[in-house]
Amino acid sequence: MKLRTGLLLGAAFTAGIALGPIAGTLERQLGVSIFPAALAQDGGRADTYRLLSLFGDVFERVRAEYVEPVNDREMVENAINGMLTGLDPHSNYMNAKSFRDMQVQTRGEFGGLGIEVTQEGGYIRVISPIDDTPASRAGVKAGDLILALDGKTVQGLSLNEAVDKMRGAPNSKITLTIKRTGVDTPLQLSMQREVIRIQVVKSRLEGGDIGYIRVTSFNEQTEAGLRKAFQTLKQQAGDHLRGIVLDLRNNPGGLLDQAVAVSDDFISQGEIVSTRARHAEDSQRWNAKDGDITGGLPVVVLINGGSASASEIVAGALQDHRRAVLIGTRSFGKGSVQTVIPLPGNGAMRLTTARYYTPSGRSIQGLGIAPDIEVQSSRTEAPHFGPEREADLKGALSNTGGTPADQGPPARTDLPPIAKQVPKLPPEGAPTYDPTKPETDFQLQQALSVVRAMPLSKRASR
Repeated sequence: MKLRTGLLLGAAFTAGIALGPIAGTLERQLGVSIFPAALAQDGGRADTYRLLSLFGDVFERVRAEYVEPVNDREMVENAINGMLTGLDPHSNYMNAKSFRDMQVQTRGEFGGLGIEVTQEGGYIRVISPIDDTPASRAGVKAGDLILALDGKTVQGLSLNEAVDKMRGAPNSKITLTIKRTGVDTPLQLSMQREVIRIQVVKSRLEGGDIGYIRVTSFNEQTEAGLRKAFQTLKQQAGDHLRGIVLDLRNNPGGLLDQAVAVSDDFISQGEIVSTRARHAEDSQRWNAKDGDITGGLPVVVLINGGSASASEIVAGALQDHRRAVLIGTRSFGKGSVQTVIPLPGNGAMRLTTARYYTPSGRSIQGLGIAPDIEVQSSRTEAPHFGPEREADLKGALSNTGGTPADQGPPARTDLPPIAKQVPKLPPEGAPTYDPTKPETDFQLQQALSVVRAMPLSKRASR
């Protein structure tokens, strides 16, 4: 996702039509001017006039006759959102609050407590406190149920509403009422909000010589976090790292420029990704700069059906350049780029403006990226609720403009011999995956075996 900082007025009503009494209302509500220039470019201008006039008639009828009074702004915003969401699954309208929330997410820092939460039975369940944050210092633990915030119950609040109440200005205070398993009475934990930086990169050393780097999303902190993680792993290994496992499983993506930067950390030359827009002059291409932060160490990338968008850009670039071996299952298949366009009134529209293509010219839209070595996470398929892949989404873009699907990259001949021996499924009776126990992660264990079997390049050998 690319953030466009210029103002592009893409409102639905930039047309000088005779909307009767609603024209002035729309100008006041949206803060845009209604003028005929946009329609002058349209050969079917008369039809467009009639359709917008129809919209005005419906708008006025709803205002006058709906069973309850309606809010003009809400109606117009809903209409805009309907127009955008009808295009494809990733275009939409954001009001001022939603836009601020998105900016917080891409910046990767906010005033808050430092806990990952989910909703359960009307209450808020703590998934995990983040190390060295107000929540962890106050004693919040994984599994705690948050019953109330500053004495007010969280029941009836959506997860987003509860999160909003826990976020706030740094140095402001909040008290959480918590129910903890094994404790008879609720706990009152008071803490002071601080600036929280989302930890999107986590790392550890496996077996003393393999660096494991997990990237959970691509925000403004990602590439810097990856570089820092690699340097830490290098020091921990006594400057004797044997290889890297880059885990992009269940990474939903994020910022395009961060995907390019992360790819560039491993690739020394050549194309990383290209985008093709409606107008040729808006298409772009990104090339790698000289330098590989690992010095050419073997790299294995873990992907699955939850790896999407920016994750697929990285995986596709490293696969096409034969820089990494991909292990896991086919990725999600989101091959489009969204541009965020700020609008008057402090809202914004997220609009699909391009498809992206891997260095070999592949569009992965609706197809995903197939791993070089397929490895399932378990013997039984996990239940899925809702769409499993991009192609399952209503209104998903077609796969066009790239290398035909049946003419993908040539079969790899550079895989280590062990690739033929890697089992696709865990053995019978294998332990259930436990995120606190890496040895139960079957895909990771196969990745470690493969990276150890990959030859060191001349640059990486010592």
